[in-house]
Amino acid sequence: MRLAIEDTAEAAGRWFDWLLGAPLQSAVTVLAGVVLLGLLRWLITRTVRSVVAGGAAVRRHARRLLLKTPVANAVASDPLAVARQVQRAETMGSVLRSASALVVAIVVVTVLANINDWDLGPLLASAGVAGVALGFGAQTLVKDWLSGLFMLMEDQYGVGDVVDLGEATGTVEAIGLRVTQVRDLSGTLWYVRNGEVLRVGNMTQGWSRARVEVQVPPDADVDVAMDVLRGAAAEVAAEPEIAPHVLAEAEVTGYEDLGAEAVTLRAMIKVAPAKQWMVQRALRARIRERFTEAGIPLALPRQVFVERDR
Repeated sequence: MRLAIEDTAEAAGRWFDWLLGAPLQSAVTVLAGVVLLGLLRWLITRTVRSVVAGGAAVRRHARRLLLKTPVANAVASDPLAVARQVQRAETMGSVLRSASALVVAIVVVTVLANINDWDLGPLLASAGVAGVALGFGAQTLVKDWLSGLFMLMEDQYGVGDVVDLGEATGTVEAIGLRVTQVRDLSGTLWYVRNGEVLRVGNMTQGWSRARVEVQVPPDADVDVAMDVLRGAAAEVAAEPEIAPHVLAEAEVTGYEDLGAEAVTLRAMIKVAPAKQWMVQRALRARIRERFTEAGIPLALPRQVFVERDR
């Protein structure tokens, strides 16, 4: 009886020692991985929310202080700037959460393999074969994701920007890691894969420039025409609706082009992003009025008729 009790106690001790060994260490490793993953995801989510809340707070603060600088007014009055920051932060947060889950999973599996003396050779070989097959089949998808990731990191364009992507030109409505949605002037919504974008022309990033060219007859007084053009540009830049968006004084240049039919003059005004088209329309209307008052005609195409003797 005493021997049986000793054998039972010895077996229980061995089982307890085994339980405190690999099983307990494995459980602690898995639990630590879950806690670490939860902590990382919480930190990433909190950072994203801070970025989003910070952008909205800056906008509210600018409005509350009624800043008089043109750039501050443009930022405070543009809701698309906040939407752009929100979507960029959320997309990057999603990428970071997925990456953190992958890293934690790899670390946990590696630690478990060391604890339990697992042979990861066959698993790694299978993963390598599967990775090669997946790489051949999904290389376009990976290319789109990588292009979208670098595009977001470099902030090449965002929601509300007017961009030229080659095949599609219009306003960006949504951005993902794989596809960018662009709405053109006719209302067509284009879905452009990020991996197919070879070059990007952003017309509304940082600042824009309103540019209007005027052609006058070659026999007109170019100096007077330039003075009238300069006055029209100054008047437009001083209008209450346009002045908050103007970032620099108007520039007027002459003899941008010279031909037998016309002399080309140019007026340019540096403005806030996406405001150049509004300023250009106002500038064309004012130029027409001032040129008419000054009696300066606009150049017309010259037509030459040749009469041949019969």
